[in-house]
Amino acid sequence: MAVAGIAGESAHVAGRAASPPANAATYTPAAGIAIDPHSGGGVTTRREKFLPVTRAALLKRLSAPANWPAGEAAHVLRFMRYLDFWRRHDYTARLLDLEQAYDAFAPDSDLKVTRTYTPAEREILKKRVVGQMAQLLEQGNFTRVDPKDVHLILTEDSHYGLDLQVDLDAFEEALIYFRGATTITERRRDIKRAYMGWKEVQVPVFQRLFLLFKLKPFDERVKEVALKHGLTIRQAEKAVRRARALLPKTVTSDHIYMKLFKNIPRSDVEMIFPNTRVRFRRWDKIRFGVSAGGGVGIGIFGTATKIAVMSNPVTLLTAIGALGGVVLRQVTNFFAQRNRYMVVMAQNLYFHSMADNRGVITLLGSRAAEEDIKEEILLYAALAQGRMRASDIGEIDAKIERWLKETFAIDVDFDVSDALGRLKAEGIVRETDDGWLETLPPEAAARHIDMLWDRALDDLSDTINDEGTETAPQESEPAAL
Repeated sequence: MAVAGIAGESAHVAGRAASPPANAATYTPAAGIAIDPHSGGGVTTRREKFLPVTRAALLKRLSAPANWPAGEAAHVLRFMRYLDFWRRHDYTARLLDLEQAYDAFAPDSDLKVTRTYTPAEREILKKRVVGQMAQLLEQGNFTRVDPKDVHLILTEDSHYGLDLQVDLDAFEEALIYFRGATTITERRRDIKRAYMGWKEVQVPVFQRLFLLFKLKPFDERVKEVALKHGLTIRQAEKAVRRARALLPKTVTSDHIYMKLFKNIPRSDVEMIFPNTRVRFRRWDKIRFGVSAGGGVGIGIFGTATKIAVMSNPVTLLTAIGALGGVVLRQVTNFFAQRNRYMVVMAQNLYFHSMADNRGVITLLGSRAAEEDIKEEILLYAALAQGRMRASDIGEIDAKIERWLKETFAIDVDFDVSDALGRLKAEGIVRETDDGWLETLPPEAAARHIDMLWDRALDDLSDTINDEGTETAPQESEPAAL
């Protein structure tokens, strides 16, 4: 479909509201999902806002000379590239602010601490980190899962044969987001063919899964456990220590941890949490019960028989030692199976992990900027073809979705309102008093972005004093070098 055809047919698809300001100290996350993201037997019925096509592929097709008047395609390509760099500059500024706030909670920092924060300051910074991460994720077209509704993405059976349990009440802050609720096909041994043949099974997965968490302070968690389970403070302290013994000693309530995973089977979402406990499955309990009970029972019977008929002390000690060996072997089998479970979990997390902590911030910032750029150039290509009313923007939304489906065979829920809000904020699109949308022509739009760059550099220069140091207040008076 030619780009010129993106302005046309009628339909209406609602988009989300425009983004909050980048310098907002806090940001309220969007409402989480209210339905099972893998419905219909593992086949999702939700349309993703994520555009699974590269920015370069869109630039090539949207700036094709055949779709624009003679000589205009070059201006279109120039404008879209300018807009690309401008949007990334915007996100770079936002990430600098976010990373500075995260410094107070970063668990992997190798920098010297030059200041301390009061509890009130840490609370403000914590809200800023959590809010801005939520904003980044939503701009990257991730979907939020409210911790209260996490059961919507959990299952009882583990894809890797593990029984996993997680306590979400242990967290002071928890953000869970996913993108790409889909299915993959895997080959497995078929029990109906005595494991001699294979069968294909559909495995629900999350192509991207994000987790942010901060543990509750120890004393606060102890009080909660005591109140919830009717325990004394001493008993609650033991319970909390026992639960936190599952974590590395370096994991504390002072830090905020962020993890990004790829292709996580839905049945193993619990695996991504730090306080996941591995429990034996019902089949393992039955198997251990039968083998351990049978082995120990036979050992006791044999030992008792020998004791009844023997008079030699050496023979007696030998019989008791043999019984101890049977018990030790069963205990060893128990721990060996538990260790095998832990190895399976560690191996699979290793290959599913994409980034941690500060690396997550950088990666998500890049992805969010990319999504914004793709949405904006698609909408601009549609609006630049002619004037239309703001009330009819749904027609463009539907047309863009149709073009994406015909051009790239992807079915997405295009985020028209968000993209339009950003183009308006940058002055590329203007809404007149009588409801018409006026879009700058490509050459004028490129000059406009160039002007925005000049203005941004001038504003930056104004923040630098004559000595070349920033005018922002210092933490303390610096000593002379």
